[in-house]
Amino acid sequence: MRRNYCFVFLFCGTFLPRILGFPQTNTSIDCDSLLPNYEAEPQTSAPPYLIAVSFDNFEPGNEIQVTLEALKDVGFKGFNLQAREIEGDVPVGTFKITDPNTKGLECHNVTNSAVSHANSDVKQKVTTTWIAPHDVRDLQFIATVVQDLEKFWVGIQSKTLTPMRSESVNGTGKSKRKVCFECIC
Repeated sequence: MRRNYCFVFLFCGTFLPRILGFPQTNTSIDCDSLLPNYEAEPQTSAPPYLIAVSFDNFEPGNEIQVTLEALKDVGFKGFNLQAREIEGDVPVGTFKITDPNTKGLECHNVTNSAVSHANSDVKQKVTTTWIAPHDVRDLQFIATVVQDLEKFWVGIQSKTLTPMRSESVNGTGKSKRKVCFECIC
């Protein structure tokens, strides 16, 4: 009887993740290379995914809504999303986790410097909030998106966001200018 339990445990641990279509363990995506840690080659075709941002410009402390979305009904099971300066290779800023399908990651000893999938459910869209840091140049959001074990895209980029250079700064180092989040025409 004990041998049967061992066989069931071994079978489930070895084959069940592949049967379900996405590995349940060890599915991380590297913070630097943005490559998943399993053997497959990235797709070279145009990705069927888009990264949308709520603003083109930002000031330190601004919260930018970032959405990763499927363009077609293909969906995705995994992802890693970061903000990086143009030509940079290190995440900048931090994410506020607002979507139950997401979780924060620690890259380069910074908590929530990247955001990733919290489960392997098929997603059409995830939304998160990025908090802009001080002293950062033009940047883009960059992502790896995993459709399934065989298909993933690396280096999907958003449009470029530019920091605003405000000359009107008070004694606390914060800009006196207010950003309009909802304007009525």
